[in-house]
Amino acid sequence: MAGRLEGKAAIVSGAGQTPGETIGNGRAIAVLFAREGAEVLCVDRVLERAQETAAMIEAEGGKAFALQANIVKAGECEAVAKAAIDRWGRVDILVNNVGIGGGDGPAHRIEEAAFDRILDVNLKGTWLMTKAVLGPMREKGGGAIVNISSLASIAGGGQVAYEVSKAGVNRLTTSVAQANGRYRVRCNAITPGLMDTPMAIEGIARASGRTPQAVRDERNARVPLGGMMGTAWDTAYAALFLASDEAKFITGAILPVDGGGSVRIA
Repeated sequence: MAGRLEGKAAIVSGAGQTPGETIGNGRAIAVLFAREGAEVLCVDRVLERAQETAAMIEAEGGKAFALQANIVKAGECEAVAKAAIDRWGRVDILVNNVGIGGGDGPAHRIEEAAFDRILDVNLKGTWLMTKAVLGPMREKGGGAIVNISSLASIAGGGQVAYEVSKAGVNRLTTSVAQANGRYRVRCNAITPGLMDTPMAIEGIARASGRTPQAVRDERNARVPLGGMMGTAWDTAYAALFLASDEAKFITGAILPVDGGGSVRIA
């Protein structure tokens, strides 16, 4: 039986991951897309991390190649699109997964440099990658863009730059969807909630001086659905649906994958 993305050409930015005990969103998405029949261009700022993901895919019999790129640089985003076109002649799917935090805080405490860096990567980088593939997608008669946003786009208060950047990703998603529907280019976003990923668990543990397990326990207790965080595979399966032809009549959607976090009042 053919996979849900059989014959598709997909770019996944942020396809590598920081070291940790679990799998990150970008790697899980790339691996799952390949399992479902897509050829995947794994993009990461650190080439070795992208190569690790591509090697995992190839070890399972899938098709992938790796490319280093810093998505805050327009020329490097354009080079990613060109590499895909040179290899496949088209881009069917783009997943914008890159996202950072670090040095964030509430509005009265965050430093300007941290605010600029987080907005550059999370929002501007998503726009630059989107811009780079829109021309090829429009020319070929369609495509699917999936942006990885966050529950923080509508909730929180302690990470103003991250929250604002992800709220911007949501609006970018709906704007791109509206402007490109006539070209059969779909654009949707996922808002993951509390997830057990290396960037979240190990990153918070280092920043707070706690053990990874202590961070897990605290985050699990905050999830309404079963008192357990989601995993990168939950994000990946949502991305798979939105990228597939099963979602061919869905564009401009912001899909929560958060264990009920976005509907909890207290």
